[in-house]
Amino acid sequence: MATVADAKIQFTRQLHPAPTSPQARAQILANPGFGTSFSDHMVSIEWDEQRGWHDAVVGPRGPILLDPAAAVLHYAQEIFEGLKAYSQSDGSIALFRPEANAARFNQSARRLAMPELPEELFIESVRQLVAADRDWLPTVEGGSLYLRPFMFASEAFLGVRPAKQYRYLVIASPAGNYFKSGAPAVSIWVSDYTRAAPGGTGAAKCGGNYAASLVPQAEAIERGHDQVVFLDAAEHRWIEELGGMNLYFVFADGSLVTPALTGTILPGITRDSLLALARDEGLTVREERYSLDQWRDDAKSGRLVETFACGTAAVVTPVGKVAGRDGEFTIGTGGPGQLTQKLKNRLVAIQRGEAPDPHGWVMKL
Repeated sequence: MATVADAKIQFTRQLHPAPTSPQARAQILANPGFGTSFSDHMVSIEWDEQRGWHDAVVGPRGPILLDPAAAVLHYAQEIFEGLKAYSQSDGSIALFRPEANAARFNQSARRLAMPELPEELFIESVRQLVAADRDWLPTVEGGSLYLRPFMFASEAFLGVRPAKQYRYLVIASPAGNYFKSGAPAVSIWVSDYTRAAPGGTGAAKCGGNYAASLVPQAEAIERGHDQVVFLDAAEHRWIEELGGMNLYFVFADGSLVTPALTGTILPGITRDSLLALARDEGLTVREERYSLDQWRDDAKSGRLVETFACGTAAVVTPVGKVAGRDGEFTIGTGGPGQLTQKLKNRLVAIQRGEAPDPHGWVMKL
């Protein structure tokens, strides 16, 4: 594995000429929402074929100067990650499984023909930003500092080939609840659209996948639902994932099913963490295909008692109702299930340093 030392990277710190006032910051942190406010600083690192990674800077957050011919604007060479910094019970700040985000970032880079970032450099870039903006971590219940590392092709050219210049950045956003409705469980619309196909970019965390979900997501909201669920591209039968979250299905016998990683869905880090926690509880967890018909029939028969979505932003979210063009059905009582809440509580307690961390997931800063 390449390291920061191998890359000969040293971070330069640039002073912010006009940081947010403590009063204005406190007002934002009292009700941070999600993804609408941003901290004062950002990290920027450049890459080109001759020098590799260079010019690592922690400086004021601000607009990015791009040539109109920048490759990202024309050929969509762009990837990103999402992770959080959490306040710990001892007053420190920690990251949750940042090495897994670093590894997935490079998996996405390989799929999009982009240069890999040394994993230690990825983690150090996040460390640097949290150190600069630690005062932006909300103290409200459930608050965290959401971190968004991303990379894009910055070379100015018109032609279908991998770019020769890239820029990597990290920005931060104080975060509260992901869903604005405040409902105890979300409602899901089954989309007729396809998110990803075999051999495509479904397993990469790239903007194009999310752009493809915007029309079906808007359709779901117009119909009164919170999220959209996608079926497979080949048969339009098998459950894949939501617009930005993985799914779990909980059965009356205590077992769980989550769709297998077939290359068409994102390998979620929260998904993987819940796999481990469920197995720690002695539960049977199967990674396998699960159809829309099975979902409907199992919910109606009572065999299926809970469904939940999971991801870094929303953590664990109960699914109460599913609707599509063929009708709708309710899962369990339509509210949060006991196992869903138990697994969420266990995960959050580990993330916040309130419970033992047997898997070594928490990295204190």
